[in-house]
Amino acid sequence: MSAIRQFRLPVGTAQAVREIAVEQRDGGAPGIFWLGGFRSDIMGSKAMALDALGAEHALAVTRFDYSGHGVSGGDFTDGTISRWLEEAEAVFATTTGPQIIVGSSMGGWIALLLVRAMLRRGDTRVQGMVLIAPAVDMTHELIEQKLSAEETNALETQGYVDRPSQYSDDPYRYTQALLEDGKQHLLLGTVIETGCPVVVLQGGQDPDVPQAHAIKLVTHLLHDPVTLTLIPDGDHRLSRPEDLERLRDAVLGLVENPR
Repeated sequence: MSAIRQFRLPVGTAQAVREIAVEQRDGGAPGIFWLGGFRSDIMGSKAMALDALGAEHALAVTRFDYSGHGVSGGDFTDGTISRWLEEAEAVFATTTGPQIIVGSSMGGWIALLLVRAMLRRGDTRVQGMVLIAPAVDMTHELIEQKLSAEETNALETQGYVDRPSQYSDDPYRYTQALLEDGKQHLLLGTVIETGCPVVVLQGGQDPDVPQAHAIKLVTHLLHDPVTLTLIPDGDHRLSRPEDLERLRDAVLGLVENPR
């Protein structure tokens, strides 16, 4: 079995520097590059399923924790899309050769932002993308627009709002900085270019990213091959054994049929 290299990658400068925890499995191309969701970490079931897939097929796999997540440095409440995108770009730069990007929930948004930044630099290493319940423009579309008047007032007066989550005993904290920064990265409303095939896996029973949101995203991917798989009884996490098997199949399909 191929070895896993664990290391810390400094990202940012001066007071903004933070150490990002990275795990990379040695292997061949195309590599698999994992982008987790909001409050997730590299030990989650989908991340580990991809690592196992890499081990099984001798493919390189890169996983990391955003700052304020998992075992990476930094304060979670300092997190913004700009900050986490900067970290994704820095970690991606440690990879070599073609890659398949797999992004879950918020990671799906960051995946699209990452490939856009790469294409602008003329970097075409992304061979394909798998987006799981992609929460594109989530700060505006899926959070801010759903705040109650009371929550909006709390956000304005204290700089954050706490909302209960079914995935944690503790509420999720959304800061005003996160929501304001997200406005710089909105994708919906314009054509989204990826330069590669895109597979979207979406649960029909997802309470956080409705299936209509995934369909809306697909209507913006006009120039690249797109496959939308709707899983009628699937939830947001799509981490059941049958969901993980679909994820494996989607990634292997892009490995075996590049571009």
